[in-house]
Amino acid sequence: MTHQIRPLDDQDEPALLRDQFRQLLRYRALLAGGVVAGLLGGGFLALSGDDTYTATGEVQVRSATADPFATGASADKGINIGSERQTAVSDTVGDLAAGTLLKKGDDVTARKLLAGLQVTNPPNTLTLRFSYTGASPEQARARAEALANAYLAHRKARTQESIDNMANGYRAQLDPLEEKRDLLEERTGVDAADDVSSARANIIVSISELSRKISELKALDTTPGYLNKKPVAPTEPAGAGLPLLLGLGAVVGLALGLLLSWVRLVFDPAVRSPRELVRSLGAPLLGTLPRERAAAGALLAIGRSGSRLAEEYRAVAFRLAYDPSFAERRRLLVTAPRGDNAAASAAAVNLAAAFAEMGRDVLLVEADLRTPSLARDLGPAAHEVRPPSWAAEEGDRTWPAGGRCNVDVPGSGAFALVAGTTADNVPRALTSASVARIVAEADRPGAVVIVLAPPVLSYADAVALVDRVEGVMIVCDPREVHRSDLERIREIISASGGQVLGALLHTGRGRLGRGERRSGSGRRRGGGGPGAPAVEADAPELTRNPDETMGLRTFTLPGARR
Repeated sequence: MTHQIRPLDDQDEPALLRDQFRQLLRYRALLAGGVVAGLLGGGFLALSGDDTYTATGEVQVRSATADPFATGASADKGINIGSERQTAVSDTVGDLAAGTLLKKGDDVTARKLLAGLQVTNPPNTLTLRFSYTGASPEQARARAEALANAYLAHRKARTQESIDNMANGYRAQLDPLEEKRDLLEERTGVDAADDVSSARANIIVSISELSRKISELKALDTTPGYLNKKPVAPTEPAGAGLPLLLGLGAVVGLALGLLLSWVRLVFDPAVRSPRELVRSLGAPLLGTLPRERAAAGALLAIGRSGSRLAEEYRAVAFRLAYDPSFAERRRLLVTAPRGDNAAASAAAVNLAAAFAEMGRDVLLVEADLRTPSLARDLGPAAHEVRPPSWAAEEGDRTWPAGGRCNVDVPGSGAFALVAGTTADNVPRALTSASVARIVAEADRPGAVVIVLAPPVLSYADAVALVDRVEGVMIVCDPREVHRSDLERIREIISASGGQVLGALLHTGRGRLGRGERRSGSGRRRGGGGPGAPAVEADAPELTRNPDETMGLRTFTLPGARR
């Protein structure tokens, strides 16, 4: 039973999120800097601030009632707890508390006193929680208690004032009635009419009702509330401690680092992922060269046993062999975007060795006539042979007809090398008829021609060869190349009649200084083999999809000789 393989979806949200998170982790310096800044900020806040202490007291609010034990009596009758919270932090309460504290020797203004007060109300309760933050435990306790007592005293005075106002209103109604009653009593003996007796009785009833209301007001329980929890002196400082502030600082710093990394990522012109490289170049990713320190001193990785780098070169060669565009013409131009061409040189040599290993007749042409170095870098592996017959007949000893070398690949065969030489007129040399004859050797059955050209954006040499060598492979470090460079390369090669077959990625030597890069480049040209470029141990490793390179399998190209 076979299952259909689902292709990778570029718009798959989990894949995009993972890809973006990996891109953010590229900027480890910004992430580490954000965390360090957060830790320093948290430590500064913890160590520079003065210790403060918080004391808390709880007051249960109640309304005035005639009989608190009567059935159906409600404790929250007429209480608006929100208004009570506003009253507790009012200037009136602050003035009362400041006056009480002044008698105890604590001279503080009402405004400063209220600045350290916080009054909260637990849900579904008639309780006000007075929390005061002071400079010392005793100060916090004394001021919290003074504020709670001042609130209770103010509320009791306000209730008593309301009772007195109501009682005075009833008395104002009662005095005229008593005067009228006394007047009717004087007339009772003179005129015994029924209307006088009836009016006197009605007045007496009204006087009794008002007297009863006054008595009820005087009998009200005006207790404003109870101090259920008396403030006590705290034993530890309030607020977040050093561990908590450091933890919060680390979290905030990490968030800051992620933000800075995201901003850096948005404005970073470099290629941020293999998918973005494929979109910008308009060609597939042929492979990603692994980091291998053993390759630092040797140009040829093919022929070394157990070399991961050699296996990757073989995989790239197999993938090119199965590419219809390459299989039809069997010509390949290897170049870099700009800068150092050492990685492209190593790729050209190893691909030539990989094709030779397949049994192909491989011709490697070094078209870098400005800084030629392949013959010197290959060393004893390259030995000179006779030039082709057409060059001997014409007596042409200039490049590329001047001479050839055979390069022996241990255990894999050999390939021919046309080493580059310095030329006075590089464009004329690259567009000569001899170059056309050399490249035309790929038309023979079983032959492959690989041309190594200088960086395409540094010189026009590679563009001059595109009309003869249509297939182009770009060898680049994704951290060094820009998206705009890849788009420009695609446009240049397409306009020149060529086709980008794909990109080969390599991890560079890390973030070295410019002077160090120049000195390293000079050492390579002086005789050290570039090989596969050496990499620092902390260079980020590129992640790739498993279907971006093909595994090794035996095959036979059309017209191949065994």
